[in-house]
Amino acid sequence: MRDRPSDGDRQWELSAEADVDDEVQRRLREAYLNDAERELIVTGVRSAGREVVVEFRTPHGDARHTERFPAPSNGSLAESEAFVAFLEAVGVSPLDVDAVVGARVPATYEDGEWRLDESYLPDPADRVSDANAGNERAADRESARQPSARAREWLWTYRYWLFAALLVGGELLFVAVVIALYG
Repeated sequence: MRDRPSDGDRQWELSAEADVDDEVQRRLREAYLNDAERELIVTGVRSAGREVVVEFRTPHGDARHTERFPAPSNGSLAESEAFVAFLEAVGVSPLDVDAVVGARVPATYEDGEWRLDESYLPDPADRVSDANAGNERAADRESARQPSARAREWLWTYRYWLFAALLVGGELLFVAVVIALYG
Protein backbone atom coordinates (compact mmCIF):
# COMPACT_ATOMS: atom_id res chain seq x y z
CA MET A 1 0.00 0.00 0.00
CA ARG A 2 1.31 3.39 -0.98
CA ASP A 3 0.96 6.51 1.13
CA ARG A 4 1.61 8.79 -1.79
CA PRO A 5 0.36 8.49 -5.31
CA SER A 6 3.03 8.14 -7.95
CA ASP A 7 3.49 10.67 -10.73
CA GLY A 8 1.62 8.33 -13.08
CA ASP A 9 -1.42 8.34 -10.79
CA ARG A 10 -1.41 12.15 -10.68
CA GLN A 11 -1.29 12.31 -14.45
CA TRP A 12 -4.29 9.99 -14.61
CA GLU A 13 -6.19 12.15 -12.07
CA LEU A 14 -5.43 15.36 -14.01
CA SER A 15 -6.46 13.84 -17.32
CA ALA A 16 -9.66 12.48 -15.74
CA GLU A 17 -10.58 16.00 -14.58
CA ALA A 18 -9.90 17.43 -18.00
CA ASP A 19 -12.03 14.79 -19.75
CA VAL A 20 -15.32 15.81 -18.13
CA ASP A 21 -17.92 16.19 -20.84
CA ASP A 22 -19.33 19.71 -21.33
CA GLU A 23 -22.86 18.28 -21.37
CA VAL A 24 -22.29 16.67 -17.95
CA GLN A 25 -20.94 19.95 -16.57
CA ARG A 26 -23.93 21.86 -17.96
CA ARG A 27 -26.41 19.37 -16.51
CA LEU A 28 -24.73 19.38 -13.10
CA ARG A 29 -24.67 23.18 -13.05
CA GLU A 30 -28.39 23.38 -13.95
CA ALA A 31 -29.27 20.72 -11.38
CA TYR A 32 -27.28 22.51 -8.68
CA LEU A 33 -28.83 25.87 -9.47
CA ASN A 34 -32.35 24.42 -9.65
CA ASP A 35 -31.96 22.47 -6.44
CA ALA A 36 -30.27 25.31 -4.56
CA GLU A 37 -33.53 26.85 -3.42
CA ARG A 38 -35.49 27.50 -6.61
CA GLU A 39 -35.76 31.18 -5.87
CA LEU A 40 -34.14 34.51 -6.48
CA ILE A 41 -33.70 37.34 -3.99
CA VAL A 42 -34.58 40.91 -5.01
CA THR A 43 -31.52 43.12 -4.54
CA GLY A 44 -32.74 46.36 -6.07
CA VAL A 45 -35.41 48.23 -7.99
CA ARG A 46 -34.48 51.17 -10.17
CA SER A 47 -35.88 53.30 -12.95
CA ALA A 48 -34.33 53.13 -16.40
CA GLY A 49 -36.19 55.51 -18.68
CA ARG A 50 -39.60 54.05 -19.41
CA GLU A 51 -38.84 50.82 -17.53
CA VAL A 52 -38.60 49.58 -13.98
CA VAL A 53 -35.58 47.33 -13.60
CA VAL A 54 -35.72 44.69 -10.86
CA GLU A 55 -32.39 43.09 -10.00
CA PHE A 56 -32.10 39.64 -8.44
CA ARG A 57 -29.36 37.35 -7.14
CA THR A 58 -29.37 33.68 -6.31
CA PRO A 59 -29.43 32.57 -2.66
CA HIS A 60 -25.83 31.38 -2.95
CA GLY A 61 -24.93 34.74 -4.52
CA ASP A 62 -22.98 33.62 -7.58
CA ALA A 63 -25.48 34.55 -10.30
CA ARG A 64 -27.42 37.70 -11.08
CA HIS A 65 -30.65 38.18 -13.01
CA THR A 66 -32.54 41.27 -14.20
CA GLU A 67 -36.18 41.70 -15.18
CA ARG A 68 -37.61 44.78 -16.90
CA PHE A 69 -41.19 45.98 -16.53
CA PRO A 70 -42.94 48.96 -18.18
CA ALA A 71 -42.85 51.92 -15.79
CA PRO A 72 -45.96 53.80 -14.65
CA SER A 73 -46.52 57.00 -16.59
CA ASN A 74 -49.02 59.84 -16.71
CA GLY A 75 -50.05 59.14 -13.14
CA SER A 76 -51.55 55.75 -13.97
CA LEU A 77 -50.60 52.16 -13.22
CA ALA A 78 -52.46 50.94 -16.31
CA GLU A 79 -49.28 50.78 -18.39
CA SER A 80 -47.35 48.81 -15.77
CA GLU A 81 -49.79 45.99 -15.01
CA ALA A 82 -46.99 43.40 -15.11
CA PHE A 83 -45.00 45.26 -12.45
CA VAL A 84 -48.09 45.68 -10.27
CA ALA A 85 -48.84 41.95 -10.70
CA PHE A 86 -45.26 41.20 -9.68
CA LEU A 87 -45.60 43.37 -6.56
CA GLU A 88 -48.93 41.75 -5.64
CA ALA A 89 -47.47 38.27 -6.08
CA VAL A 90 -44.56 39.19 -3.80
CA GLY A 91 -47.03 40.69 -1.31
CA VAL A 92 -45.86 44.29 -1.50
CA SER A 93 -48.01 47.36 -2.04
CA PRO A 94 -47.06 49.75 -4.85
CA LEU A 95 -46.89 52.40 -2.12
CA ASP A 96 -44.19 50.47 -0.23
CA VAL A 97 -41.81 49.34 -2.98
CA ASP A 98 -38.86 49.50 -0.56
CA ALA A 99 -40.20 46.36 1.10
CA VAL A 100 -39.65 44.33 -2.08
CA VAL A 101 -35.86 44.39 -1.58
CA GLY A 102 -34.91 41.14 0.09
CA ALA A 103 -38.07 39.34 -1.02
CA ARG A 104 -37.62 35.78 -2.26
CA VAL A 105 -39.21 35.04 -5.62
CA PRO A 106 -39.73 31.50 -7.00
CA ALA A 107 -37.68 30.91 -10.16
CA THR A 108 -36.08 28.14 -12.20
CA TYR A 109 -32.84 27.86 -14.09
CA GLU A 110 -33.46 26.72 -17.66
CA ASP A 111 -31.40 26.89 -20.84
CA GLY A 112 -28.61 28.84 -19.21
CA GLU A 113 -30.75 31.59 -17.68
CA TRP A 114 -33.05 32.23 -14.76
CA ARG A 115 -36.79 32.48 -15.32
CA LEU A 116 -39.29 33.87 -12.83
CA ASP A 117 -42.42 31.92 -12.04
CA GLU A 118 -45.02 32.49 -14.77
CA SER A 119 -47.47 34.07 -12.31
CA TYR A 120 -45.10 37.04 -11.97
CA LEU A 121 -44.82 37.75 -15.66
CA PRO A 122 -48.16 37.67 -17.45
CA ASP A 123 -48.02 37.21 -21.21
CA PRO A 124 -48.99 40.42 -23.07
CA ALA A 125 -51.76 38.57 -24.96
CA ASP A 126 -53.08 37.22 -21.66
CA ARG A 127 -53.08 40.71 -20.15
CA VAL A 128 -55.26 42.02 -23.00
CA SER A 129 -57.69 39.11 -22.72
CA ASP A 130 -57.67 39.40 -18.91
CA ALA A 131 -58.49 43.11 -19.16
CA ASN A 132 -61.38 42.40 -21.52
CA ALA A 133 -62.61 39.61 -19.27
CA GLY A 134 -62.31 41.93 -16.27
CA ASN A 135 -64.43 44.58 -18.01
CA GLU A 136 -67.05 41.97 -18.87
CA ARG A 137 -67.08 40.67 -15.29
CA ALA A 138 -67.45 44.22 -13.96
CA ALA A 139 -70.41 44.82 -16.29
CA ASP A 140 -71.99 41.54 -15.18
CA ARG A 141 -71.54 42.46 -11.53
CA GLU A 142 -73.00 45.92 -12.12
CA SER A 143 -76.13 44.54 -13.78
CA ALA A 144 -76.51 41.78 -11.17
CA ARG A 145 -76.42 44.12 -8.16
CA GLN A 146 -79.65 44.94 -6.42
CA PRO A 147 -81.21 48.35 -7.02
CA SER A 148 -80.92 49.21 -3.33
CA ALA A 149 -77.16 48.59 -3.41
CA ARG A 150 -76.80 50.79 -6.48
CA ALA A 151 -78.93 53.49 -4.82
CA ARG A 152 -76.80 53.40 -1.64
CA GLU A 153 -73.64 53.71 -3.73
CA TRP A 154 -75.11 56.65 -5.68
CA LEU A 155 -76.19 58.39 -2.46
CA TRP A 156 -72.73 57.91 -0.93
CA THR A 157 -71.00 59.17 -4.07
CA TYR A 158 -73.11 62.33 -4.31
CA ARG A 159 -73.68 62.93 -0.58
CA TYR A 160 -72.12 66.41 -0.55
CA TRP A 161 -74.18 67.58 -3.52
CA LEU A 162 -77.31 66.17 -1.90
CA PHE A 163 -76.53 67.98 1.36
CA ALA A 164 -76.04 71.25 -0.52
CA ALA A 165 -79.30 70.76 -2.46
CA LEU A 166 -81.21 70.03 0.76
CA LEU A 167 -79.73 73.08 2.47
CA VAL A 168 -80.55 75.43 -0.42
CA GLY A 169 -83.94 73.81 -0.95
CA GLY A 170 -84.75 74.13 2.75
CA GLU A 171 -83.87 77.82 2.73
CA LEU A 172 -86.03 78.41 -0.33
CA LEU A 173 -88.92 76.54 1.29
CA PHE A 174 -88.51 78.66 4.45
CA VAL A 175 -88.60 81.87 2.39
CA ALA A 176 -91.71 80.63 0.51
CA VAL A 177 -93.49 79.82 3.81
CA VAL A 178 -92.62 83.22 5.29
CA ILE A 179 -93.91 84.99 2.16
CA ALA A 180 -97.10 82.92 2.16
CA LEU A 181 -97.82 83.65 5.84
CA TYR A 182 -96.90 87.34 5.99
CA GLY A 183 -97.18 88.40 2.37
